[in-house]
Amino acid sequence: MQKKKTAIITARMTPENKQKIENRAAQANMTITDYLTTCALGKKIVRMDGLDAILTELKAHGRNLNQLTVLANMGRLTVVRGDELAEGYAALCSQVHRLTQEAR
Repeated sequence: MQKKKTAIITARMTPENKQKIENRAAQANMTITDYLTTCALGKKIVRMDGLDAILTELKAHGRNLNQLTVLANMGRLTVVRGDELAEGYAALCSQVHRLTQEAR
């Protein structure tokens, strides 16, 4: 559970620096508060391009697997060409692995 944010820090800066901070927060898909807090606490911000497409595909594979499992449990499916499903899943896993290695 996240604690309620009640403390305030005020900082003065040039409009150019403010704009740069706002742009970087937007690029990181974070609020300005979360971005500044993360940076100030020395945490690393990692932006991974292409992850959304991979996760969408991974969810689709999960839905397909769930549907096949339901049909198999109902006795309506006896033979599955699981090799294609496994190969697709393995390819997605290797893409996620590659992205995480690049982020380190």
